[in-house]
Amino acid sequence: MIPTRIRMLPRRGIAWVVIVLVAFEIQTCLSQINRASFPKGFVFGTASSAFQYEGAVKEDGRGPSVWDKFSHTLGKIIDFSNADVTVDQFHLFDEDIKLMKDMGMDAYRFSISWSRIYPNGTGKINQAGVDHYNKFINALLAQGIEPYVTLFHWDLPQALHDRYNGWLSSEIIKDFATFAETCFQNYGDRVKNWITFNEPHTVAIQGYDVGLQAPGRCSILLHLFCRAGNSATEPYIVAHNMLLSHGAAADIFRKKYKAKQQGSLGISLDVMWFEPATNSTNDIEAAQRAQDFQLGWFIEPLILGDYPISMRNRVGDRLPKFTKNDAALVKGSLDFVGINHYTTYYARSNDSLLRDLVGKVLNDSLADSGALTLPFGKKLKPIGDRANSIWLYIVPQGMRSLMNYIRQKYGNPPVIITENGMDDPNNALTSIKDALKDGKRIKYHNDYLTNLLASIKEDGCNVKGYFVWSLLDNWEWAAGYTARFGLYFVDYKDKLKRYPKDSVQWFKKFLTSS
Repeated sequence: MIPTRIRMLPRRGIAWVVIVLVAFEIQTCLSQINRASFPKGFVFGTASSAFQYEGAVKEDGRGPSVWDKFSHTLGKIIDFSNADVTVDQFHLFDEDIKLMKDMGMDAYRFSISWSRIYPNGTGKINQAGVDHYNKFINALLAQGIEPYVTLFHWDLPQALHDRYNGWLSSEIIKDFATFAETCFQNYGDRVKNWITFNEPHTVAIQGYDVGLQAPGRCSILLHLFCRAGNSATEPYIVAHNMLLSHGAAADIFRKKYKAKQQGSLGISLDVMWFEPATNSTNDIEAAQRAQDFQLGWFIEPLILGDYPISMRNRVGDRLPKFTKNDAALVKGSLDFVGINHYTTYYARSNDSLLRDLVGKVLNDSLADSGALTLPFGKKLKPIGDRANSIWLYIVPQGMRSLMNYIRQKYGNPPVIITENGMDDPNNALTSIKDALKDGKRIKYHNDYLTNLLASIKEDGCNVKGYFVWSLLDNWEWAAGYTARFGLYFVDYKDKLKRYPKDSVQWFKKFLTSS
């Protein structure tokens, strides 16, 4: 019932009161946490990637990547855009670093473009590319921002894909190791935190199973969507070669650079949390398999030395085997585990008939887990409120559940949340003024951070940092410019001007309060 005083207001006044009440409700629903709530030394930062941020794709000798080719292929990007310019951080990094500093962020996670250092993937070093990242790193440190550097964030040099099919060939292991060592040599005196790969699971599935991302290989539905590929085998080969490449880079780092440079090295894995759709044994087991085929696929070789037993049993000979030397190279090759966590889904067991049918029709690795993962439960009720992206449902408690799962199953390794965030739509009809009002994003980060804090303080999870995806709105892969994940709004129509959303002020207060 509307109070009498409000009922007497003119319509315009009522609208204003409603807005105030909604804003008040959002603020009062937020938990009272801030930087001081977290352990001393806990790192807060924002995250990005070279291809999504830099632009300048043909400047200073950079060679093309598989994403350059993919994004210029008709029909691959939903809004027909490309990342030739994107937010132009290549030229505007000084401005962006000031934004980080003003917010009170401790660190910035970015990636180095492999083809900017080695335009052909290997061979002659492009000194102009090396110099660019030296300037960037020095500028970060000058403002007190700690660099966290990712070596591979999806932008494989096109030359290596053309030469030997990239991640499908074991030849790439030595080439990646060479690239990694070049980075250790040139930047390791200042970069103390390295991430070898960003989301190898996404690369394997989206790039080589369903073909929705570069290089766009698949065999589902009789090659209806892709000209080449094998969705039942290639994802496993790609993942295996990435794990061995990580191991090779980690081996070089530990033998030649770690002690001298006092650095650490990890990997960033994309991980959903999965809740059983029902309390049935079948669905509980399906949720475990779903986790095995996502997180376990990568973390178990890196911590335990082999793939999960459920994968071995269900994939059989299509799953590559580690030699004794390979297992020794990969096992224990992490100083920390990076986790990119956004959402939680339900997991339901596929009955054998459906699984066999899906396997025969799609002929892909996704059918191997025997788990159907969806954001809908009984009567198609969503698991949580949805952000803009069709896959991103807001389920903050999934963060705490996931941290505890890692603690209990894998011996509580050091964890850094290397990505967490949500997006708004890029709506041409929305004014910039209205687009800056992102109360939903504020609540998202507040609630996920509250659950993360509980996992640390109450449960004993060994979490060391949290990186927001992302500092700026940017080019979001196959979604192009349709999704805005940034704390800062980027005006793509007016010289890429950056405008702080309300979440910037929230983080500034969060990071400076005691």
